[in-house]
Amino acid sequence: MRIAFLTAPAGVEEIELVEPWKAVLDAGWEPRLVSTKPGEVRAFRHLEKAGRHHVDDVLGDDAAAAADGFDALVLPGGLANPDALRLHGGAVRFVRRFFDAARPVAAICHAPWTLVEADVVRGRTLTSWPSLATDIRNAGGTWVDEEVHVCRAAPATLVTSRKPADLEAFCGALVKEFDREFDTGVGAGISARSTAGHDHGRG
Repeated sequence: MRIAFLTAPAGVEEIELVEPWKAVLDAGWEPRLVSTKPGEVRAFRHLEKAGRHHVDDVLGDDAAAAADGFDALVLPGGLANPDALRLHGGAVRFVRRFFDAARPVAAICHAPWTLVEADVVRGRTLTSWPSLATDIRNAGGTWVDEEVHVCRAAPATLVTSRKPADLEAFCGALVKEFDREFDTGVGAGISARSTAGHDHGRG
């Protein structure tokens, strides 16, 4: 499977990018770093600058169509990262397309801000960093305080977690749910692509 990791050019929480990325590689799948600008993404550890990570794919004019090249989507958190993404129309369309196409999505920490902007939390149950609870409720979702929550409401499975301390549960759930969706045929026509074993640097 090809798994999109969508981040802004700066502000992603590094551990929330690196740990799910490793989980995807360990599952034998192909992670791809997608961003709104070419070059590198600057990650952070809370408010301190961390590693730089090479961008594989850049969102162009037809961001929704670009989503069709992937089987699933991971949205890492960080405070500035989803705040920038929700202001980028292409990023919002890219995210919405996964739900329109019934492909699974996983989001952690502040990442559901982008889901709120894409108007895909209505009628769903999810978790996040606690400060997003009101935003999620106002967008028609139900917020729960759990280390990981899997919502299989139509049209697409959504895996969410609250914070870096939940990463073990988050990574386990996303691998299980992505694999389950692929086994039921969601990834047909995309996942025949060969996997790429490249990894992103941590510094």
